Amino acid sequence: MDKILFLTMLYDFYGELLTDKQKELFELHYLNDLSLYEISSEYNITRQAVLDTVKRAKNSLMHYEEKLGLIEKHLTQQKILTKTINDIENILSNNSLTQNNICQLSDVKLSLSSLLE
Repeated sequence: MDKILFLTMLYDFYGELLTDKQKELFELHYLNDLSLYEISSEYNITRQAVLDTVKRAKNSLMHYEEKLGLIEKHLTQQKILTKTINDIENILSNNSLTQNNICQLSDVKLSLSSLLE
């Protein structure tokens, strides 16, 4: 997965757990694509201070994912849902219910059940 996409997902899932300053500088750097220099000039702080704050925010977000694993769970659920939708489409494309269709329906049931765990 692309680094920026992953950091954006981390922020979407855990951003509210950051301090206001961390959120603000993280958003400016990663979401608004401002350089550390641009941010430091805007806030009249050193480039190193911006870097440290953004780095702390990134480390915190990664720590939350390590502990809670919400993104990993989300991505797994997305894969299961995609497979389930494909299975349903295969069943619907057949004109009559065969033993194969019954097996596919059983797989769909198992996939959906795994989401409840």
